[in-house]
Amino acid sequence: MKVHEYQAKEIFARYDIPVPKGRVAATAQEARQATQELGGRAIVKAQVHAGGRGQAGGISVVDSPEEAEQVAGQLLGNNLVTRQTGARGVPVGRVLVEELADIQRELYLAMTIDRVSRGPVMLASASGGMDIEEVAASRPQDIYSEPVDMAMGFLPFQARRLAAKLELDPSLYRSAGQVMDAIYRMFLDLDCSLVEINPLVVTNQGQLVALDAKLNLDDASMFRHQDLQDLRDPTQEDEFEVRAAELDIAYVNLDGDVGCLVNGAGLAMATLDVATAAGATPANFLDVGGGASDEKVTSAVEIILSDPKVTRVLVNIFGGILRCDIAARGVVQAYRNRGASLPMVVRMMGTNAEEGKAVLRDSGLPVTFADTLFEAAEAIQHAG
Repeated sequence: MKVHEYQAKEIFARYDIPVPKGRVAATAQEARQATQELGGRAIVKAQVHAGGRGQAGGISVVDSPEEAEQVAGQLLGNNLVTRQTGARGVPVGRVLVEELADIQRELYLAMTIDRVSRGPVMLASASGGMDIEEVAASRPQDIYSEPVDMAMGFLPFQARRLAAKLELDPSLYRSAGQVMDAIYRMFLDLDCSLVEINPLVVTNQGQLVALDAKLNLDDASMFRHQDLQDLRDPTQEDEFEVRAAELDIAYVNLDGDVGCLVNGAGLAMATLDVATAAGATPANFLDVGGGASDEKVTSAVEIILSDPKVTRVLVNIFGGILRCDIAARGVVQAYRNRGASLPMVVRMMGTNAEEGKAVLRDSGLPVTFADTLFEAAEAIQHAG
């Protein structure tokens, strides 16, 4: 789960990470008032779950409350399109109005999971304020890392080592260590997958301040953090993924045109891989689950058919707890509910496979049957 910058900064403040003074505004008039309270000059930042806001016009320095009102009015209620969003962008429901910082240097600091060391890793770079993915691709030597031994925790010498590599003044080593320690504690306490500050600035007054804040929380841990669930903003999430989550369906929206209905996460990933290798681009990852009912399958297929990108449907069911006839009835009902006629390629094996095929065959839907996954992938490539 992602949270907005202003929400992340509220959490940062609880862990004593310095952040700028700021106000959240839901209207242009509130942005004007906030700028007035901050002394008449400020920075107005669109609150969306996407990077690249500055390049997309989502971050502006304003020199007066009137200018803040104008900028906020242009952002609020509209969609912001950045390099990390689709062509539609994401809606701006709030802006963060903050005091301006007297910046001397911009740094990057983050903690995430290192798949190699199989634990948390602290990342740091002197190239803060930039697209860190670009830095990693073009100048990987500029990103420093300190893997964390979970039995020992993040140790003071590691913080000093990173501070030295960032060429910080020794007078800042202690405060830098405090920020890194706070990031580590936050990472563990809140079950984060990412804590990121970009940029962490050194001010001309010799202070470290987090000018930006990003927190990604592990969805699987949210039952332990009921207070944080209120921070979710469904308007920033894919509408199909939100609908699927409400129905307890594992679904991820992708860029292709082949809607995929599969039971089992491993089978779903294999289906996507084989379909892609055959030249058919999946429109989604969807695992309807092992114990799905007719109604749940119907809801899953309706989500697939609601996606305007989808021009054909690939069904790969291995009957076990979810019998093939149940899956087939759900597919047929969804097609009827939506009045759909998209071509469909179906591979069914396992419990009641023949019964399931009979249900589909008698439905009058445009179905092509395949015996193997490879045959199904080849067939879906030419369907439609």
